[in-house]
Amino acid sequence: MSDKAAPSVHVGQVLRQIREERGISIRELSRRSELSANALSMIERGLSSPSVSTLYRLTDALNVPITAIFRPEQVQNPIVFRSVSDRTHVPFPLGVWEGLGGESFTGRMQPFMLTLESGAESGPEKIVHTGSEFVMCLRGQLEYEVEGQNYTLEAGDSLLFAARLTHRWHNPGRTVTNAIVVLSGYDEYEKPGVFHFPPEK
Repeated sequence: MSDKAAPSVHVGQVLRQIREERGISIRELSRRSELSANALSMIERGLSSPSVSTLYRLTDALNVPITAIFRPEQVQNPIVFRSVSDRTHVPFPLGVWEGLGGESFTGRMQPFMLTLESGAESGPEKIVHTGSEFVMCLRGQLEYEVEGQNYTLEAGDSLLFAARLTHRWHNPGRTVTNAIVVLSGYDEYEKPGVFHFPPEK
């Protein structure tokens, strides 16, 4: 196994690069995302770490898929191999998302490895998008709320649901949680990966 450090994404720098490439001012992005210009400035400068739901809102406002945060200029391929050491990490409060190849894949599928510390959450806002969502808990506990009903997943448990149903998640336990999340079958114009990162505190 390679001891090469896994690539890590400076989310603020990537967001600023995408925003500037599209000629969008911070004020305009603030209007589109309904986040304050000050909060956006802090994220871009690396002074604040955006939550999953905040990243979803920002990439949606920038009209790019969530995978653009992982690797903004990836070539799309019908076959993707991703070694453990080559996963791209996107940190957020109390957790990290790792891209599992969706950023490079030609199909409408986005698989992620989710690592959550105790108390980590997707944020207060409920998530809705097209397609389907599959999650399998590998370690610890993961609680999903789907249409107001709670599902507590432990190691080996899985959940599959229509992503048009309102949902959000958090780690209710005292230990680290690992889970695989797969978003699939979504409309081409949509960027479901964006909706799953929590908002800055």
